[in-house]
Order: sequence, then C-alpha cells, then structure tokens
Amino acid sequence: MTIFSFYVIVDVPGHGKVVVDIGYGGAFYAFLSAERLGLDVCSSATKDLVDAASAVTEAVKRQFKLHHPDSEELAFLYGTILTDGKDAFNEEPTTNICVFADAQVDRSPTGSGVTARIALQYHKGLIQMNQTRTFRSSSTGSLFTGKAVKEAKCGDYNAVVVEVSGEAFYTGTATFVVEEEDPLKYGFSVK
Repeated sequence: MTIFSFYVIVDVPGHGKVVVDIGYGGAFYAFLSAERLGLDVCSSATKDLVDAASAVTEAVKRQFKLHHPDSEELAFLYGTILTDGKDAFNEEPTTNICVFADAQVDRSPTGSGVTARIALQYHKGLIQMNQTRTFRSSSTGSLFTGKAVKEAKCGDYNAVVVEVSGEAFYTGTATFVVEEEDPLKYGFSVK
C-alpha cells in the first residue's frame, strides 16, 4: 500500500481554526490530537470524541477538495482519527479513535488509519524507516503495529509503503440463496 499525506487548516464550528493532517492509507482520513479540540482521547466521553471528530470531518469536506492521483473515485474523506498527540517514536503505544462513515467508531486502531498515521509520522521525521510503532484503540484497547518499509511516489506525492499487523476475529457468516422462481433474483433498483 502506498501512503501519502499533507495538512490543511480548517475552521471547525465550536473549535475555531485547526491544523488537520490528511493522510491516505487506502482511504483518506483527517488526523489531529484530541487535545486541539479540548478533549483527551483516553479519558473523554466517546460521544464527545465522536461529535468533535464528526465536526472535523464535515469541516474538511466543506472547505477542502481532496484529490487522489490515481483515482478520483477515492478522493473523499472517510473519517477523522483523533489521537493522543504522541506521534514521535516511542516504544509505548500511541492511542487513537477512528470515527468514520456515518459517525461510526472502529473497534480497532484501524488498518488504513494506521497506515496513514505511519506515513504522517515518517514524512514529519518523527519515525525512521523500519521503525515499528504500536497503536492502541481508545475504544477497546486493541493493538496494531505498523512500520514504513520503503519510500515511493504516488503521483506527485512522496509516499511510503507500510506494513501493518494486528489481530482480527470472525464475527459471523452468511448464506444467500436465490430461488429460480424469484422474479427479483437479479436485484432491483428504487428511484
């Protein structure tokens, strides 16, 4: 996965102008320390974190047009990741909460979010190539690790290839059946 990043300044209602890093790791995310919004990612109420992250997402969407160098279909902000601000290399985990889509909270540190955070940290000179960081979800405590393994280019952007690891567990299975007599077996569209 090739990852790139940059920053923008947006006016977030109720919080004023804030610097927001934008990183791509399979999806675009806005990143900032929860502290910049008067919150603590480890101790603030989840509802307050979700509300603040959602306000950042909406502000970025309204005030900044994203561009993906390879596919304009990917040029949208998927969510905001609030962090503990501990981006410089440290053996201790750095904590974040990912608020994505329709104000949903990821139970993990978020694979595509970790890849984008690694790119941000690498491009800011806060970590080195092949230096493994550990990321913790503030909502569940689950851990992922990640490291930049190779410099790359994505269009005009300096990028890195990132490796991420963590645990995932099956939560269910589904079986779909189509009966030959079903007049809607190929689907339908509502307009």
